[in-house]
Amino acid sequence: MTGTGEAVAAGVPGARGSGGDGLPRHVLDRATFRAIAGARGGPEAVRLLRAGQLSKRALLLVAMRRVAPRDEGFREAYDELCALQRSDRARWEEVLLRPELDAWAADCLRALSLGPAAPPDGPDGPAGLGGFLRAGVGPVLDLECDGLRWTPVVDHLGPRRVDYGRPPAGPLSTAELRGWEEQLAAAWEILVRRHRGHAAAVAACVAAVVPLHPAPGGEAVSSAARRAYGAVATSLPGDPVLLALALVHEFLHVQLGALLDLVPLHRPNGPAVHHAPWRPDLRPAGALLQGTYAHLGVASFWCAEAAAGVSERERAEEEFARWRAHTLTAAGTLLECGELTDNGREFTEELARSVRALGG
Repeated sequence: MTGTGEAVAAGVPGARGSGGDGLPRHVLDRATFRAIAGARGGPEAVRLLRAGQLSKRALLLVAMRRVAPRDEGFREAYDELCALQRSDRARWEEVLLRPELDAWAADCLRALSLGPAAPPDGPDGPAGLGGFLRAGVGPVLDLECDGLRWTPVVDHLGPRRVDYGRPPAGPLSTAELRGWEEQLAAAWEILVRRHRGHAAAVAACVAAVVPLHPAPGGEAVSSAARRAYGAVATSLPGDPVLLALALVHEFLHVQLGALLDLVPLHRPNGPAVHHAPWRPDLRPAGALLQGTYAHLGVASFWCAEAAAGVSERERAEEEFARWRAHTLTAAGTLLECGELTDNGREFTEELARSVRALGG
């Protein structure tokens, strides 16, 4: 299975195969594709999808360099980034994978396409690349449990270039940051000890946690943005189990977004005519696929919670039954909608098989 992402600009290790133009392509084998569809791809699948994101972002910057006006700030930052690629590959990847660089670069390219007078000045314009090289968006946590380490940054300083659906909660006070660290550490222990497969994938993918304000009634919220690979946005639910669940749920949104950059799974721009059991409004096929995939993670989370014999086992069993049924219903809708590609149909069939296997 050959995706559409070209690795030539990024020099990404692990990209195999080539197209008729001689450029290398990212190749995803069927076994890995099905493992991703079943939410069991783990760190190896994350590595492949991460390589695709590196190529995508490197190509965005190459395109900017070709069409940008003579912006000295951008050229200096671009040259610095190229030097970094040669001297410190790990640091280069860290900069390129800053979650919101994708949205910033795409917005800049869109503005540049309108003419030389269109690009904004400052951090939102081409010169903003330098900010990603020197970004300090919050403290880096070092969370370790039973030999598995996760080192996310609590990104509470911004600037925000994507919409997470709720207002960001930052900047946070020292006491508030301490509370975030304590809650994330507790959620991490739950993931490692009862959901280790998901924990390993989260650690490999999620580099930033963006604090959000809760909903007006105080209800916890979480989200992910398609153009912010590696970031999960959430409020603090007050229950580490629910925070652990939010991390799994949003990680799967992030993972599917990265897969869609390589492998089209549905026709674009479909109408919002499909019912999602967890929402009152109708959804286009792409949004329903995202929700269905994320809720495979929700169902598997509650299945594992019930099997672990937790103190609130009755809640876990009820949630598992509910989300298993909802996810199977949504998968059935997708398979009947006529908007999936062949790969999308295979993906959804494997997703449905994985849901049916839960609790068996």
